[in-house]
This record gives sequence, structure tokens and C-alpha cells, in this order.
Amino acid sequence: MRIDIDGWDRGYGTGFDAAGAGPGPESTAPIDADVEAPAAAWQALHPPGDVRAPETVLLVDGVRRIDASAWVTSDDGVTHRALAASYAAGVVRCDLRRGAAEVAVPRIARGLFTVSPDAVDLVTSAGRYVAHRVTSDDKLEIGVQEHMDALEVGAATQARGSADDLLVVDGPLRRGRLHLPHTLGYVKTHPVPYLPAPLSTVVAGLGAGQRTPVFGMGTKWRRFAWYLRLPGPPGGPWAGVVRVEVSRELPISAAVALADLSAVTLPRFASTAYKDPRAPQNLVPIAGLERRLRALLGDARLLHRSLVLAAQRPRVPA
Repeated sequence: MRIDIDGWDRGYGTGFDAAGAGPGPESTAPIDADVEAPAAAWQALHPPGDVRAPETVLLVDGVRRIDASAWVTSDDGVTHRALAASYAAGVVRCDLRRGAAEVAVPRIARGLFTVSPDAVDLVTSAGRYVAHRVTSDDKLEIGVQEHMDALEVGAATQARGSADDLLVVDGPLRRGRLHLPHTLGYVKTHPVPYLPAPLSTVVAGLGAGQRTPVFGMGTKWRRFAWYLRLPGPPGGPWAGVVRVEVSRELPISAAVALADLSAVTLPRFASTAYKDPRAPQNLVPIAGLERRLRALLGDARLLHRSLVLAAQRPRVPA
């Protein structure tokens, strides 16, 4: 078996285009708008006055980086594409009583993702890239994402001290995240519309701290969701709007309670434009966690060089 590393640093592009990593242009997810209120009665909602933010909020996020493109050639001459990637995950524990936050259980991993059944771990001077097999060449980046998601779940499980702690996962509640209790999926961007036009006007009319009624989404992973507007400067109709998700296995009353809880908790973490170009959606603790995790990934140029040198060494047959 032979491994060849693309001589181009990934920061300057690559010799091939990794297809299949992005979502389709339109959403086909069926929507049930009549969960909390009939669709005809949708309006902007304020949380009840007696809803209070939890004492502890855990915010989970992960980062990933493709360190190099590669090719794995088996002894019979068959060549498959590969990606060498680093990824990390961690948790910010926010104690709202003390007004303090700390990064907990940061984790980092590296992997070599390929279809080739002959791939083995690639040991470099900067660390070991564990071989992970994917089902097809167009699933390489999806494989990296899935392993990063698993790292996030492990970090969240380890960091949780009480079932009352509110866990906020950056991104949708994909497979592997739905089982986490008292957990919100936090989606910052809206590449496709989910709601029909009459209900989208309710989203556009939300004020800061207001949310839509809870609705059901029936994609591969069924969940309840709602839209929430964070405080921020004036902008377009959807400026400062995020989508929040919970498991569809919850009773409707529990989903509504978490929706109200999100409306009194998440706005306090909203970022400001002069500090973050993704404000207000990129929450302040998550932005800080991302900076810490990216630093843990290591120097990209050094890692690329270590991969090139490791691939040049003679390989001992397994």
C-alpha cells in the first residue's frame, strides 16, 4: 500500500473538488405547523414572566480542518481519494449565578478518511491520523463531520454535571445527538426555507426575545423546532433569527417549556457586530470556544509537512 499527499497546502485549494458535502438547494422536509398553535393563529410569542434561565448552561461546539488531500494506492494498483483531517470538540460551562464561564473537556482527534480497505493509520511527527473507512469518495467530508459530531457528544456527556443543566449544541440535532436530555440544537444560518410564506412572515415580524410557535419537522431526524430572534442591530427581515430544535420524542408540553426557556436564556449570549462578523447569532461563549479549539488543532503548515514526510517513509506490510 502507498499513500501520496497532495503537494498543495489545503489553504491554497486542492487538486480535486470534494463533491456531495453540502445540502440541496431546496428543502423537502414535511412541516407540521399545528403543534403548539394552529397555523392560522400563528403570532410572535413572549415567554411567560415566571420563566427563569437555568443556573448552568453548557454550550457545545466543534471545529474541523482538512490538513491534506491524499491518495491511497493498494498493492494491486487501485487508487482511492483520501482526506487527512484534524477535528476538536469542547464545552463552555456558563455559571449564570456567578457570571463565570470556563472551557471544559476539550478533545482533539485526527483521522485519515478513505474508501480504501487497505488504509492504515498514518503516524506523523505531529500525531497519529487514525484510518477511517467511508462508503464512497463523495462521503469523505461527511465522514469527518460524523466523527466530529461523535467527539462533541462525548465531550457533552462528560461535562454534564446535572440533568437540570441546559445543553446547547451548535448545529441541528442530527443522529447521535437526539438522545441527549434537556438539549437544544442551535442553528445560526438558514440556507433553505422550511416554512410556507404566510408563516415566514411571522418569523420576519419577530422582535428581540420573541419566538414562533413550536412546529414539527420530519426529515431523517424528526424534531420539534421554533424560530427565535436575538437582540441586535436592524437588518434584513431575518437578521438575528436562529432556529432552535429539540427531540420529537419529547411531549409537546416539554418542547414548549424548552422553547420558552430558550427565549430567556439564549439572548443573553448574543454577540455584537464590532466583535464578531457573525453577530448576533454566533453566541459569545461559542465564539470563544471555537478560537480555543482551532488553536488546539495545531499549525496547519507544520501538520501538512509532517504528513508529506510520513507518507514518504517506506511502509511495512501489515
